[in-house]
Amino acid sequence: MKNVSELNYIKILFLFGFLLFSMMGCSGENEKQTAMSEGDNQPNILLIVVDDLGYTDLGAFGSEIATPNLDALANAGMMLTNYYVAPTCSPTRAMLLSGVDNHLAGMGTMHNEQSDNQRNKPGYEGYLNFQVAALPNILKDNGYHTYMTGKWHLGYEEETSPTARGFERSYALLAGGAGHFSNMMSILGSNKAPYREDGMLVDSLPENFYSTKFYTNKMIEYIDSNHSDNKPFFGYLAYSAPHWPLQAPIESIEKHAGNYDAGYEVLYQQRMRKLKALSLIDQGIPDSLNLPEDIPWNDLSDDEKKRSSKLMEIYAAMVSDLDHYIGNLIDHLKDIDEFENTFIFFMSDNGPEGHPLEKSFSEYGIANKLSTCCDHSYENMGNANSYLWYGPEWARAGAGPWRRFKGFTSEGGIRAPAFAHYPLLNDSSTKDSVIHVKDVMPTLLELANITHPGSAYKGREILTMQGTSILPLLMSDVDYIHDQEHVEGWELFGKTAVRKGDWKIIQEPQDDFFSWQTPLADNYDWQLFNLKEDPSELNNLAKTQPKKMKEMLAAWQAYKKENNVIIPESVMGF
Repeated sequence: MKNVSELNYIKILFLFGFLLFSMMGCSGENEKQTAMSEGDNQPNILLIVVDDLGYTDLGAFGSEIATPNLDALANAGMMLTNYYVAPTCSPTRAMLLSGVDNHLAGMGTMHNEQSDNQRNKPGYEGYLNFQVAALPNILKDNGYHTYMTGKWHLGYEEETSPTARGFERSYALLAGGAGHFSNMMSILGSNKAPYREDGMLVDSLPENFYSTKFYTNKMIEYIDSNHSDNKPFFGYLAYSAPHWPLQAPIESIEKHAGNYDAGYEVLYQQRMRKLKALSLIDQGIPDSLNLPEDIPWNDLSDDEKKRSSKLMEIYAAMVSDLDHYIGNLIDHLKDIDEFENTFIFFMSDNGPEGHPLEKSFSEYGIANKLSTCCDHSYENMGNANSYLWYGPEWARAGAGPWRRFKGFTSEGGIRAPAFAHYPLLNDSSTKDSVIHVKDVMPTLLELANITHPGSAYKGREILTMQGTSILPLLMSDVDYIHDQEHVEGWELFGKTAVRKGDWKIIQEPQDDFFSWQTPLADNYDWQLFNLKEDPSELNNLAKTQPKKMKEMLAAWQAYKKENNVIIPESVMGF
């Protein structure tokens, strides 16, 4: 690794060279990218994914929650305000680590939630399949140390574990979530939550385990273990916070006591004003619609208000703890002279979790668990033996102007906060051009000067990446990567969407909120929105714009065919 002084010297030379080329009328694009990725100057890569974080949950994105470390990184780097993911976690992660649509990469739907017509079909294996070359495999092949801590959710067996997909060291939660303390509380069923360390199943967690702290410290341990050999590292830090159950240390929760006593409607308006003050949304953008299941704050009893506000206090504690421990990691990178040469990409995996607790999960067979597993007294909320989340009203504040939340293909489910930070990027900026999670892997490979293997990898045929490197955007050489003809599509549990340029169509159940056994053809209808004029998806233009509707439906059919999308016969999940 280059030390800080050497890197600063390289940076000065690089900037001087770029200025000289600009004065000569050259674009400088090739020179800048070469300076960032040539030969021995391969950067470290730190990929941070947080779980269920809402669009407005960081200070840099409009939150009242103190997140100074993440805000500093975002404000010194490039904030990505039009960043798209999948409606839920594992499909997003499959695309992140493959550059390929989730319906081809094995997560066409989530693990064990295939409809009968999807079962045993290619792309619906329920794990990151071997039709793709995984990012850590490729980086490891090309001289990187590869480390992973946190949530995996891309395979439960040893042959589909992080170790099998290229991580040299890993400590991974295999499931979609778990309790955040040492009791290994599962989110579904009564078995212990499953973990693997370096491929081997873990029987118990350390007594002082707190997920956010543990995953951070374990990543630091991995980085330090090989630091002396001067090879670059790829660190995939995939936190399970702030995914439910909402749990945090008492001292963290107490820092937020009383902050949410005014209720979720007041919080929503505060965050909308902050987003506008930060120029992250237009001044005239309207509020998102209240959902039918939303309960006005003033309709709650005093006890209900007390309990609801504490749920948000616990959530805020989990977010601020993320910031605290990420700050510790950043400080450590500075202490070992690696911060200057580390490319950091931060993102959430989907929109905020907004499902009503009793209604949305009763059919998973855990209704009894909610009432019998835990102590849900006010004093015990947030402890290791509580099992709670905050519901659709607080999630609406987390999504901001965007429609709905996690699980939906409307903007609130698939638009996530993201930013990139690297000292060799141009000055801090904000980009509102469309970027997709599939674009991350091509970007990281280009940054590291590594060529994707193409259509064959280690003796097997694989899919080529579908994403596009956004490195020219990060270097401010271009204003956008995807033009008005570019198409992105989504489908999960039958909810569907396509975006082409500024236009988007979506399908959602019209009448039955999460009625999992209803045939989809009985209750679906396409809606059309112009996101440039109506980013909150309030005005359905399907009937007034028939020509555009026809064009968008053709785009959907093309996306569906290209990516082997199989609409489920019945919905089993979100």
